[in-house]
Amino acid sequence: MKSRISSAATAAGLLVAVAASAQAEPVLQGKDAYGDWQADKPGTVRLIRPQDLVRPGATRSVASTARVASRPPEATPRVPAGFKIELFAEGLRAPRIVRVAPNGDVFVAETRADAIRVLRAGDGGKAATNEVFASGLRRPFGIAFFPNGDNPQWVYIANTDSVVRFPYQAGDLKARGRAETIVASLPQDGSHSTRDIVFTPDNKRMLVSVGSLSNVAEGMGTPPGGLDGWSKTQPLGAAWASELERATVMAFTPDGKDRKIYATGIRNCVGLAIEPQSGLPWCSTNERDGLGDDLVPDYVTSVKEGAFYGWPWFYIGGNEDPRHAGARPDLKDKVTVPDVLIQPHSASLGMTFYQGTQFPSDYQGDAFAAEHGSWNRSKRTGYKVIRIRMKDGKPTGEYEDFVTGFVVSDTEVWGRPVGVAVAKDGSLLVSEDGNGTIWRATRAPQ
Repeated sequence: MKSRISSAATAAGLLVAVAASAQAEPVLQGKDAYGDWQADKPGTVRLIRPQDLVRPGATRSVASTARVASRPPEATPRVPAGFKIELFAEGLRAPRIVRVAPNGDVFVAETRADAIRVLRAGDGGKAATNEVFASGLRRPFGIAFFPNGDNPQWVYIANTDSVVRFPYQAGDLKARGRAETIVASLPQDGSHSTRDIVFTPDNKRMLVSVGSLSNVAEGMGTPPGGLDGWSKTQPLGAAWASELERATVMAFTPDGKDRKIYATGIRNCVGLAIEPQSGLPWCSTNERDGLGDDLVPDYVTSVKEGAFYGWPWFYIGGNEDPRHAGARPDLKDKVTVPDVLIQPHSASLGMTFYQGTQFPSDYQGDAFAAEHGSWNRSKRTGYKVIRIRMKDGKPTGEYEDFVTGFVVSDTEVWGRPVGVAVAKDGSLLVSEDGNGTIWRATRAPQ
């Protein structure tokens, strides 16, 4: 239920768009990097390292769900100095993942409406065309065009329980015919219903992310056979069978065959993207809850085939989850440490890499990720879009607040970022599902 933002909050300037200071910000490290929404502003840089982690239970675990307030007409996010941000589209039904077709059309997953919508920009940069591309889907989230390049022939949609595709020609505003089912059964039900989808640069593999069913497999005991216990060839108890192929990135051929687990132990890889220099897939990941305000950091990371990222027994390397103490000592040294650690409980969702030409040259190759916002933290984190700094295709570990201003108070927010995408003109599109809007960040005229 949305509540109306108080006039006092608006008058206080909490939602007014302001340019961040052009002066370089120091890098916040260690405990200073955690912070909360009141410390967020465009240009703030953070670096969280594995050695900065607090002990489990250093603070109690809390539930602090934000109330989503109606957005006043004057409410605008904040962006760094040298940029501006404007409303691209409004009145959407909880827009989530956003993907841009090679011709510039903007495809949006309206997950709750079981539909995919297409927006086309008109003069002035706002959406002038708004059509339902396909409906009657099953909680659609991920969208991908295949094959890669300027002339895709298909639009693939990742439903919560399947992958389907529609024939596509550039400029299509309506799906051509019925959906063709490519993967008939993905693990479903329970929590973590989003499924994202990307294709490898050589067009030979389709990757699909599948989140865990549970928070941390509480009460499920230990599956037999080590990591082999995740495979279909090993007998599992009924509880662990519910986590089969979950907390993974799955791999298929583009026609849905040769089903394999690409990587495992990733609690909830919500956003998938391909890093352009290495061709590696990257995940924007929700880590586990229940260990206190400052555990466990969410993360954005490259994903290597065959790698294990720790869930549910370990996190951020060989740090053992106390809820599985002593269960799998054999796995401690097999955990891959993720690349970029994010403030805990930020709920990192969609991500993209910047390959446009509109932003300054030092943005080229950097990543953006949408932080949907915390519920398991006493002081709110997330509710923003971050820029992940890269150098020669490798992450530095640092990230920067890029779009902020969605939080009103300790109890109210008006926006919850979900999708990020680079438009054909090089601007950055940001969806938020609290008030059903999409925003367009551009470089301000000099």
